Amino acid sequence: MVFERMLAESKTIDAKIKTLQSQLKKFPDGKLISSFDGKYSRWYQSDGHKQTYIPKKERQLAEKLALKKYWSIQLKNLLHEKQAIDFYLRHHDLNAYQEEQAFLNAPEYRELLAPHLKPLSKTLSEWMNAPYEKSKKYPENMIHQAYSGNYVRSKSEAIIDMVLCNHRIPFRYECLLELGDSFIFPDFTIRHPITGREFYWEHFGMMDNPDYSKYVPSKLHSYISNGIIPSIQLITTYETRENPLSVEMVEKIVKHYFC
Repeated sequence: MVFERMLAESKTIDAKIKTLQSQLKKFPDGKLISSFDGKYSRWYQSDGHKQTYIPKKERQLAEKLALKKYWSIQLKNLLHEKQAIDFYLRHHDLNAYQEEQAFLNAPEYRELLAPHLKPLSKTLSEWMNAPYEKSKKYPENMIHQAYSGNYVRSKSEAIIDMVLCNHRIPFRYECLLELGDSFIFPDFTIRHPITGREFYWEHFGMMDNPDYSKYVPSKLHSYISNGIIPSIQLITTYETRENPLSVEMVEKIVKHYFC
């Protein structure tokens, strides 16, 4: 739904704005004023009243002020974009959305609509809705209810869930997968809606956490050593606090692999 995508994008932009605002505090005071006479550039540091010439030997200061100016422009654009999205969210008819969800959740209607809302293949529909062994690890972390009705561990996983549902891609969340002598629970086990081919999607959401990121190579090795290769059958996404997963990125990935 557009409303959910806009809501997710608003949160993504919030994170980017906070990051830029934090980074901009670390730059030197003032702003860069530059001129070019067709042959040479001249740089000045302005405090809003007075301009101080920056000699070539202090180029590093000019570079920092140039970056500060660039990020300030980015911040301005993000604030405008956030304002536009928030305007949409404030004026969105949430009652209409809730009415739609209530209709879809009513069993007497959902049964009739099921052939049109689920994957076209009967086999894939049955696969998606059949019971399966799920991960029992850290159930207290499953606090985000996703579009599919599943409870997932992060907002980013909720975004992946939402986009897969919107494109009618059959999937299971944290379904048991046997890899040789070991067992693993991929974040998402996905079937291609036309070919039925299996894919796995792992989202690594705390790559700036050393305790978390040190286990990523071993998990990838488990896949690779069993013939499940990144970018072929294995989809991987990554994020840090400063670089959260976006709806646009997930949309591009889903369209590339499944549409």
